[in-house]
Amino acid sequence: MVVTMNNLTKTMLLLALGVAVLTGAVLGYRALSARYAPEDELSLTLPSETPSGETSEAPSETPGEARLEAPDFTVYDADGNAVTLSSLEGKPIVLNFWASWCHYCKLEMADFQSAYEDAGDEVRFVMVNATDGSYETQEAAEDYLADEGYTFPVYFDTDGEASNAYGVSGLPTTYFIDADGNVVAGGSGMLTAERLQAGLELIMD
Repeated sequence: MVVTMNNLTKTMLLLALGVAVLTGAVLGYRALSARYAPEDELSLTLPSETPSGETSEAPSETPGEARLEAPDFTVYDADGNAVTLSSLEGKPIVLNFWASWCHYCKLEMADFQSAYEDAGDEVRFVMVNATDGSYETQEAAEDYLADEGYTFPVYFDTDGEASNAYGVSGLPTTYFIDADGNVVAGGSGMLTAERLQAGLELIMD
């Protein structure tokens, strides 16, 4: 009888543990989905400087009305060479933050590739990989790009400088910067092809 009770107790504990794990997984999935889910419309959120010098976000209600000098940063190309955002100015810039583990980042990548091919030399695409060395490595990112055949320029934010400069708290995040180096529009969430085109039109006028 003692053995039977012990087995019953163990079974009940295992069932309770299983329910707890399942509940945690569901809640975690919902939290991540809410954080990385695509937005319904093009969000216009601009990075701005607070009095303390820290980066924060200031909303712009109308596309193209607000202008803010794009914060500079240093990232690295595939060969480890340092590249600053300011060195790429002079043409409109599409600045995208992404990672190969990010579901919504991958969903929008084909549209970015098409836009990159269509824009030619008129627009610079700066695809910044969130290379934290843990969840995302340069090798994982490059393998993903090679498998998918994407050819847009990719830079690696191994120091986290770019993400910090733009207050990136979720992926994907995209900003549209005009030829004068001003942020015109942007924000977090997956871009549809139509929203990507709308952002491009703002900086190509």
